[in-house]
Order: sequence, then structure tokens, then C-alpha cells
Amino acid sequence: MTIGGLQKLTLIDFPGKIACTVFTVGCNFRCPFCHNPELVDPAGLKLSEIIDEKDFFSFLESRKSLLDGVCITGGEPTLHSDLPEFIKKIKKMGFLVKLDTNGTNPGVVSSLIEGKAVDYFAMDIKTRLQDVVTYSKVVRIEADVEKIKKTIKLIMDSGVDYEFRTTVVPGLHAEEDILCIADSIRGAKKYFLQQFRPGKKILDKECGDIKPYPEDFLKTIKDKIKGFFEICEVRE
Repeated sequence: MTIGGLQKLTLIDFPGKIACTVFTVGCNFRCPFCHNPELVDPAGLKLSEIIDEKDFFSFLESRKSLLDGVCITGGEPTLHSDLPEFIKKIKKMGFLVKLDTNGTNPGVVSSLIEGKAVDYFAMDIKTRLQDVVTYSKVVRIEADVEKIKKTIKLIMDSGVDYEFRTTVVPGLHAEEDILCIADSIRGAKKYFLQQFRPGKKILDKECGDIKPYPEDFLKTIKDKIKGFFEICEVRE
């Protein structure tokens, strides 16, 4: 596994658990608002920033009595052929596993579900699923929306705890887009609207100056769709 970063402690990424977060390198999307540009394009990652897998597992060994779980994010973790084996090693050490994914590899997700490898899924839904052109515009590649829909169904039917989430970016998302997403995943357990945060560390520098939607805008949308889900919240 190519590891491009490690957050040694997080109290918020894995709901209800004390965890660490490991960042895999490489992504098949090019979302302009991504805050991990060096993980999307490995050319921007210094060799010294790559973490040896042995060092990561040594770290886990030292945290056995302190951490409940490991969050695996990226980049896009399902691009790595050794992901199942990587997770197996983590589970063997007694840790729970949360996996973040963009949903483009339903075959990988299916095998992880069948193998009971993941304890919590978090899937990003980038925009409305009814329109391939719109989805491709947001992720800046030609998106296979049917695969993404398949992953959504797999996760919802898995029996594993999960959440869906969308980062809402002015210029890329209008209210109608979020309403369409919500309708597509109606009946899901959890759906979170995430507030876009501008900054210098962002894949497309032009997005760094975008002014986020007012808080009330997202809360108004949440109020319109919250009845579709067990839990629906706005994340700042």
C-alpha cells in the first residue's frame, strides 16, 4: 500500500470511535475542490512524505490499547489492489476499519462486504446521479455513474454501518442538485451536507477563492430532505 499521510488521532472521522486516519495515494477523480491535491496527483508528493507500510503497522502495534479503529481514506483507496490484504492485517490486530470511497469500484466494495472486512463505509456522492454530463463536470473525468449507483445500493444493502455525504460548492452545486441526490438515496441511513472550505491547499487554485454558501442555505436544504433519512445533518 502506498501511504501518503497518517493522522495519528481523530475523534471525529470514525463515528463513536477513537481512531487514526491513513491516507492512500492516487485518485481517479480530479475534483477541483479537493483539499488533498498531493494525494490526487502523486507527482506533488515528496518521497520523504511516503510512509513505509512497516512503519505504519509498527505505529498501530504501539496504539493497540489506545485506538479503536483505523480510517482509510485518500485519494481513492479502492484503486489499490492490495487494499483487501492491507485491511486484513489491520483487522488481525484487533482494530475496526472505516473506509472512505468515491464509489467507482463496486467490485472491490462488494468483495470487502462479503469478506466482512469493513465496519463503516463513508461514500462521497459528488453531485446528482441522474446526469452523467453533470457528474463528469464536477469530477473532471468521464464518470461511470452506473457503477457509482451500484456501489450505493451495495452499501445500503450491506448491513454495515455507513454514511453518504456531499461537499456543497457554489458554482458546482445548486439546491436542485442536492435535492436530486437526496431523492436518489432516499431511505439511506445517514446523509451529510458538508460545507465547502476554501483555502490555498486545493487542487484547483481558482476554487481557493470561492465564497462558501451561507450556513442558512445548507440548513434550509437539510430541512427539505431530512425526512428521507434516519440522520441528515450539515457538517461545517
